[in-house]
Amino acid sequence: MKRNETILVALLALLNFTHILDFMIMMPLGNILMPKWALTTSQFAVIVSGYSLAAFVSSFTAIFFADKFDRKKLLLWAYLGFLLGTFGCVFATGHFTMLLARIVAGIFGGLIGAQVLSIIGDVIPYERRGQAMGLLMGGFALASVVGVPFGLFLANKFDWYFPFIVVAVVGSLLFPFLIKYIPNVNGHLLNPVHLRQRVDNFFLIFKNDTQMTALAFSMLMIMGHFIIIPLINPYMVYNVGVKQEYTPLIYLCGGLSAMITAQLTGKFADRYGKRQVFVVSALVSTIFIFFITNMPVMPLFVVLITFSLWFSTATGRTVPGQAMTTQAVTTQTRGSFMSLNSCVQSLGSGLATLASGWITFSDASYSIHNYHILGYISIGLILLCAAMAYRLDRLIIAHFRSLEEVKNLHP
Repeated sequence: MKRNETILVALLALLNFTHILDFMIMMPLGNILMPKWALTTSQFAVIVSGYSLAAFVSSFTAIFFADKFDRKKLLLWAYLGFLLGTFGCVFATGHFTMLLARIVAGIFGGLIGAQVLSIIGDVIPYERRGQAMGLLMGGFALASVVGVPFGLFLANKFDWYFPFIVVAVVGSLLFPFLIKYIPNVNGHLLNPVHLRQRVDNFFLIFKNDTQMTALAFSMLMIMGHFIIIPLINPYMVYNVGVKQEYTPLIYLCGGLSAMITAQLTGKFADRYGKRQVFVVSALVSTIFIFFITNMPVMPLFVVLITFSLWFSTATGRTVPGQAMTTQAVTTQTRGSFMSLNSCVQSLGSGLATLASGWITFSDASYSIHNYHILGYISIGLILLCAAMAYRLDRLIIAHFRSLEEVKNLHP
């Protein structure tokens, strides 16, 4: 890539790092905030889901208005609002104030992801876009491998709100560079797509069996993963006996395993077929889900090995699963479809988080009860996705076969 393109993508990757870290760090803080604020599992789940559900609302709304603005200006305003919401978490004193801060962060955070991808698509030429996307995804990997363990270390060493301070400070230091180096991205304003056309394109998705199956598949896949995530840290500390200071190691080992697996899985999926790799990974992952959600008191090394294997298999189904989802879209509805896919994923993670809080409960010692039920639900959803993968694969093949036939009829 050219120098200015590298600077742009690197800045967007750092922006992604702060954005993803803010979302991810909330869930592992449960074992600190639940006893500190005397929260029930359902109250904590509402706090966690507040971000996802607010992001769903804002990202869904953005489908119909985002293309009316310069992408740089919309991204900067969204990021500013996100940082204010994140900084507001530092001053939270309980359930209500934290929920309010998370909703503010989610409303603006829901606008960020789509704008980042849109800027990459508009500014970086197609022949260099793959390299740009690889660098951009580094922000996600950095948040998983470095950000979450470091954030938990700060929370354990100092206090629970230190990770939010770090995100807000890093984002504030990054903001002037975003203003300086991100160019105005307003070429789409020269030939705008009118609202009526955007609405028509949006509703075309609901008439397409392949795309609707892909959206349902994507939503169930994220729900199967997220239903056990929000309370996993309290369960490890209060049920399995992992010491508080060792919890960052769980995410460090899991994140490193996921990074390695993501590269291998992508190659396997291209070579052996995305459906085949997804189904195998999904089936194997259910073994570790069962073990984790029914885990008795265990030595730390067993916990770390189990989590590493679980993160690997979870990544093994996510990579080909997302690839299958993107294959289902047509050129005419690609923009609306990808925005809607982001919406249903936010909705799925929010609903799964709420369900995890309603199904479980904690006792006076903050041990989590009914966590094994979440494991069974997760396994059921993932097995359902494995079955749906066969249908989605057949629909995709039929879709592209029909396109090829049309092409042959009208060369």
